[in-house]
Amino acid sequence: MKENASAVERVLVVSALSGAENCAAAIMQQMGLDVEVVPGRREALEALRVGSYAAVIVEDSLAEGDPRGAEVLWKMAGLAIPIQVNFALTGSARLVRDLRAALARREQEQGAAQRAALRAVEAELRNSISGLLLHTQLALRESGPSPRLEQRLRLMAELAGNLKQRLDVPQA
Repeated sequence: MKENASAVERVLVVSALSGAENCAAAIMQQMGLDVEVVPGRREALEALRVGSYAAVIVEDSLAEGDPRGAEVLWKMAGLAIPIQVNFALTGSARLVRDLRAALARREQEQGAAQRAALRAVEAELRNSISGLLLHTQLALRESGPSPRLEQRLRLMAELAGNLKQRLDVPQA
């Protein structure tokens, strides 16, 4: 997992407790992520409207005290990893460990999704190219194509065959 700070790799911490500042400092120091701490739901919603975050960490008492507000907050978080934590019970070391694991898991899931999408696109291309190759070869077998048309059909068949061969080569 890349732990360098970037525009997207930011964390939003929603808590008015002083322990949240310590956890934010630990996240910044140990993971190199930008961390923004806001005291409540309104400030969190404003922060989420303005920017994007890799994770949103919400103090347990805020979420439990206003379940509807917490739901709105989770929805506004978009693709950010939602983490609800009791800062009084959870130390910064555990929070950093949990956040690191959640970000690594998300990166693995994104990689798996990208590989699946690539395989789906490759399969679609293979099917289309196979169809093009088949119909070009069938057109060549029909009687009477003009020499010029036959030349173009052979070129199309050759190009489709080359593309099919490239797609059939396994990627590393």
